[in-house]
Amino acid sequence: MSSTVGTPAVAAAAAKDSMDAPLLTEGHRRARRAHGWSLVRTYISSAVIVIWCLAPFYWMAATAFRRSDATFETTLWPTAPTWDNFTTAFSTEMGNHFGRALMNSLIVSSVSTIIALAFGVFAAYALARLDFPFKGFVMGFILGASMFPGVALISPLFKLFTDIGWMGTYQALIIPAVSFVLPLTVYTLTSFFRELPWELEEAARIDGCSPAQAFVKIMMPLAAPAVFTTAILAFIASWNEYLMASVLSNDKTQTVTVAIAKFAGAQPHQEPYTAVMAAGTIVTIPLVILVLVFQRRIVSGLTTGSVK
Repeated sequence: MSSTVGTPAVAAAAAKDSMDAPLLTEGHRRARRAHGWSLVRTYISSAVIVIWCLAPFYWMAATAFRRSDATFETTLWPTAPTWDNFTTAFSTEMGNHFGRALMNSLIVSSVSTIIALAFGVFAAYALARLDFPFKGFVMGFILGASMFPGVALISPLFKLFTDIGWMGTYQALIIPAVSFVLPLTVYTLTSFFRELPWELEEAARIDGCSPAQAFVKIMMPLAAPAVFTTAILAFIASWNEYLMASVLSNDKTQTVTVAIAKFAGAQPHQEPYTAVMAAGTIVTIPLVILVLVFQRRIVSGLTTGSVK
């Protein structure tokens, strides 16, 4: 009896499943097509963005390998590539001194980054972990300093450094660079220190660590990715600085950004475009290598604390 009664019900369910199967299959096909088109749009958009961003750098590198008489040819790659422009960039016959400028930029950027980190780590830790009067005002003042226009400081700094005899010295370039990268350092590290759990520091204090020991042995190792990322960002910002260096430096202390802008050609009133492009390529390569080698640490430092 039960089998006789259940047979129509089973048959009806099977018939319904057979009717729904094409619908489910069609729905899956539509979802797959939509997902496929979404991937295509993503790849096309990414390719357009990459080409748009890298096209100027590619054209700079391509022009660096062109002959001076073929500067404005429109081929994607020079018809007769040459290394002469790189040799010309380092030549001192026309008074360019590009090699010395590279060393000056390395010194100024490295020292500025070290000083900014030395002060920024402690300032960021205090702003993130300690309570003291006017804490919000201090943080707002630091952020406001990062937005202050550098052009407004050129005249006062020029007068000050002239009076104390610092014009054309490394300290005249390092101090303004530190003032611009220090707010970036403090802001980046403060956001990271806020995400670190208090329990780690409290556990270290319970185990007998002093506040300084807890900071050095517990907090700093955890903050290493963020510190590394901040150091790279500060170095790049100092390396690319032009405005202050163009006024406060001389022929012996000028950085690469200033040296490239002052490149002289073989003939009077001649702009050595190909040599300038070669110098720009040389200046860009260290930054590209730095980012490519340490990209995992950079991404780790920028995203640490974003997900708990």
